[in-house]
Amino acid sequence: MTDNPRHDQFLRLFTANEPDLHAFVRSLLPTRDDAREVMQEVAVVLWRKFGTYATGEDFRKWAFGVARYEVLAYARDKARDRHVFDDDLLQTLAAESAAGVDVRELQREALERCLQNLPESQRELLLNAYAPGTRMDRLAHARGQTAMALYKLLHRLRLALIDCTRRELANQGRA
Repeated sequence: MTDNPRHDQFLRLFTANEPDLHAFVRSLLPTRDDAREVMQEVAVVLWRKFGTYATGEDFRKWAFGVARYEVLAYARDKARDRHVFDDDLLQTLAAESAAGVDVRELQREALERCLQNLPESQRELLLNAYAPGTRMDRLAHARGQTAMALYKLLHRLRLALIDCTRRELANQGRA
């Protein structure tokens, strides 16, 4: 922690929103390198302009607006490159991408609710199966079943989660 609470607040907000912000920027640019370059500038600009951010304002919306302008500025600088989108297309892609990020967030929330509704043993199985470094053959052996039986069980659980997530979204009028 620093002695500057405003700095701490910025870091918390930026860190919480950075994955979606990066996905948004990446969706507007042709390469990952372009997105990385723009994201560096976005982080700097967000921090420089954080003094204009009103506490309680929607940080995500504010940050997406800044990112959109940074992508446009980057595109103007790269206008000589035939692989750069024009401003109108970038604006359209930005609007669609921002809506897509919101949809993915709703889907993640619905999936989390569905996971919580699973019996503990099934939830643990899913979390163990998809943990980094997990080997299915070892997990199957530890559970006393064949790898194929484990794959079939995981497939059924994934299908159940998909159905549950769709129902959750439909119940919210989001499907």
